[in-house]
Amino acid sequence: MKTITIEGQLRTETGKKAARQLRSQDLVPGVIYGGTQEVSFSAPVLAFKSLVYTPDFQLAEIKAGGKTYTCILKDIQFDKVTDELAHVDFLELVEGRPVIATIPLKFTGSAAGVKAGGKLITKMKALKIKTTPQYLRENIEVDLTNLELNENIRVEDVVLDNFEILNSPRIPIASIVMTRQLKQEEAAAPAAKGAAAKPAAAKPAAAAKK
Repeated sequence: MKTITIEGQLRTETGKKAARQLRSQDLVPGVIYGGTQEVSFSAPVLAFKSLVYTPDFQLAEIKAGGKTYTCILKDIQFDKVTDELAHVDFLELVEGRPVIATIPLKFTGSAAGVKAGGKLITKMKALKIKTTPQYLRENIEVDLTNLELNENIRVEDVVLDNFEILNSPRIPIASIVMTRQLKQEEAAAPAAKGAAAKPAAAKPAAAAKK
């Protein structure tokens, strides 16, 4: 799994005033919790760019105060006026201790329903899971190969070892819907078949000559 390294420094002062001062220096305040103690730190705003502005699930290795903390991103706050990154929360990973994370879905395979003319509609981009740190992964693969027209893959269809999926099991993840063209073709087919099967009207017999 990809890991982003962030070089930071410990914060001794907290509060809005201290946070504003850090941001004026292009530094972002952050906090690490979940370990033996909560750690307040700051780092250059650019150090967070590849971690914050991506849909990928990645680990963060934060170096501050002579220690290294392996974490996952938990919360991001942006300035309501400037939309700039204002604060970042991390959860420290502790061996054997379960964590809750949101992991992106990766769809694989060519769906049978698409080959038949349908359209793939993806309804979820990620799943919320609970596991221990050693089983965390970049994405969760969902095979679409056997997905037919008008069928769904639901959360309950995803089977993962060492993972507890926290989303409601009946929520659809992806489905194959009929396209307008396919609907028109299917509607036209019975009409054409009926017309072909209809017997031709009998011609009237020629009138007998007097």
